[in-house]
Amino acid sequence: MSNKNNVILFLLILIVAFSRLVPHPLNFTPIGALGLFAGAYLLDRRSWMLPLCALLLSDFFIGFYEPIAMIFVYLGFALSAFLGRFLLSEKRAALRIGGAALCSATIFFILSNFGTWLSGTLYPMSLAGLTQCYVMAIPFFGNTLLGDLFYTAVLFGFFEATQTWMQKRYITKTA
Repeated sequence: MSNKNNVILFLLILIVAFSRLVPHPLNFTPIGALGLFAGAYLLDRRSWMLPLCALLLSDFFIGFYEPIAMIFVYLGFALSAFLGRFLLSEKRAALRIGGAALCSATIFFILSNFGTWLSGTLYPMSLAGLTQCYVMAIPFFGNTLLGDLFYTAVLFGFFEATQTWMQKRYITKTA
């Protein structure tokens, strides 16, 4: 990637990281999309750290919570970068990107709610408590999925549009 591409990538990452600090519907955040985006575009194998750094930075301002639950939330977002690398680094069609966002939101839902249950602070440590935890979290899954789909479309769409614009501009300059 060129230096211009790196600048665009890191500007997008900063914007996404700080957008979590702006009021928004619960779980409608750009962190999962940031993971997919980082995994798809950044060649560095540490791309999984970008959503975690963004999350840690915003949690520093928003507030930290139960450590066991936090571990599973962070793990869910780290896995979004691995999904991005595995599913999107070679081929980035719209349907494929949407499918990756659905997978990312689902994995986050499963892990984050398991962590919430495992923390033992809200639900009994039983199969019934685990079931109750997942059932109570269903409304939040909709926002997670919508947020991942929306922010993934914004990130990938903006980046690809910028790449097309820069290529046309370069061709015009050299012609």
